Amino acid sequence: MPFCEVAKHQGSLYDGVDASANNSSNNNGIKIFYRTYGHGTTKVLLVIGLAGTHGSWGPQIKGLTGEERSNDDDENDGMRGVAQSGDNGEDVYGGNGVQVCAFDNRGMGRSSVPTKNSEYSTKIMAKDAIALMDHLGWRKAHVFGHSMGAMIACKLAAMVPDRVLSLALLNVTGGGFECLPKN
Repeated sequence: MPFCEVAKHQGSLYDGVDASANNSSNNNGIKIFYRTYGHGTTKVLLVIGLAGTHGSWGPQIKGLTGEERSNDDDENDGMRGVAQSGDNGEDVYGGNGVQVCAFDNRGMGRSSVPTKNSEYSTKIMAKDAIALMDHLGWRKAHVFGHSMGAMIACKLAAMVPDRVLSLALLNVTGGGFECLPKN
């Protein structure tokens, strides 16, 4: 099963950001379940919303990669989701393809379930997504977010803008009734 242990990536998560501020107890022991699909140099990170799981992105994954099976299911792929490069740095799977990663946010699906409410915030979940990018060896990616996942994607882009190639926000909100203007 493909899991990213968030705490293992805390020291390397944020280029130019104080690592001690990111090495919080909110990430100790947290494992994020993910799947990758397709192969290529173009990387796309899909961040799902509240109560969704990685499987919620099925039609988008098929549209982006042409694949329905995850790389984890590919018996011939010894690297399982990690892009392989030839001697000249060219992607051995075809160069112009797309590799997609979809994951379960903490508390959902097969990812770890923290017990404290304070361990759930869009900022903490953005750190989980950045840790996953590091785990995959992705320096930069196109980031798609849906609903709460779009709020997480906004935090990710604000925290590490140099790692976001583009940002697609679907059904995003500024935060419930508090974002509505008062009369």
